[in-house]
Amino acid sequence: MPGLDLRLPTSADEVTSSTKEAAGWLDAHWQEWVASGIRIVFIVLLALVLRAMVRKLITQLIARMTKPAEGEAAEPSRLGGLLANTGVVNPERRQQRSEAIGSVLRSVASFTILGTAALMVLSALGVNLAPLLASAGVAGVAIGFGARNLVTDFLSGVFMIMEDQYGVGDEIDTGVATGTVLEVGLRVTKLRGANGEIWYIRNGEVKRIANMSQGWSTASVDVQVGYKEDLVRVEALILETAEALSKESPYDELIWAPFSVLGVESVAADSVVLRLEARTAPGKSALVGRGLRQRLKAAFDLAGIKLKEEVPTAAAAAAAAAAGVVPVLVADAGPPSALADPASPRSLAAAPIPAPARPADEAGPGPLKTT
Repeated sequence: MPGLDLRLPTSADEVTSSTKEAAGWLDAHWQEWVASGIRIVFIVLLALVLRAMVRKLITQLIARMTKPAEGEAAEPSRLGGLLANTGVVNPERRQQRSEAIGSVLRSVASFTILGTAALMVLSALGVNLAPLLASAGVAGVAIGFGARNLVTDFLSGVFMIMEDQYGVGDEIDTGVATGTVLEVGLRVTKLRGANGEIWYIRNGEVKRIANMSQGWSTASVDVQVGYKEDLVRVEALILETAEALSKESPYDELIWAPFSVLGVESVAADSVVLRLEARTAPGKSALVGRGLRQRLKAAFDLAGIKLKEEVPTAAAAAAAAAAGVVPVLVADAGPPSALADPASPRSLAAAPIPAPARPADEAGPGPLKTT
């Protein structure tokens, strides 16, 4: 303590003098101590109250952002529609997103408020904050430069959750891996691959995301029929079969829009391919497509519709020729080959090279003559 003699007194006069000096020093500084204590208590109380108010405000803000619009025809407000995504995600999905975003915002607010209050308390105690802030600034720059990837992953995770790019249970394609989302974190996303493997993907490395489980899916089915079949009759049978499928369980909940025949997709020498599509529940397009193909096969069998024109075999063609009937070959009628013409350049190029003729002087000895 400045101005005080800390030596042990050896006489009564020195004891009296030291006591008077200590009493004077306490009388001169007690007001400063009380003022510093009151200031510290006020800072702590103000920080706690402000923290509680900010956390409550964030909770109310998130609840308002996730609140859907009242009525079917009502449009969500600008703030209320930020996380609503009406018609895309269910209320449970919005609740999970709001809890994650609210937790992040509350943590950031608490760290900022309590950190500022701690610095103010140190300043009230007389601690020089200039060296501390300078050291913290240098350390922050070094840590930020070394952990820039971590900061990128964290910010990317926050925006992924806020924009609802994907959630737990979604089937997504991140470019580097494809699978079902098991866990969505602020730094890493965990996927379960098709073969059972688990992928750990840093959020900062994801450049594009294809979500196959959000909104709705499209079931596209290609139906092959014979070349000579009546396409109007086939189309009517396809639509009838698809309508019957959409009324069965569980397809009545999986098919969100009726099937429609888009038209002829391709034409071959022995078959014609028709394409039909329908809107289904997200991730259920393959299930609906397999069910429709199974029922179309049974319907075609009952109606006698061929999937491909029959090709006459060589024996059948010979029998028809013997009977005087010229068979019409529908399939395997490829373009004529250039090798079929013996005079064509390709046929001549494929002909075997003849052996060179041997000269007369190199001929071997002839057969021996006997007398």
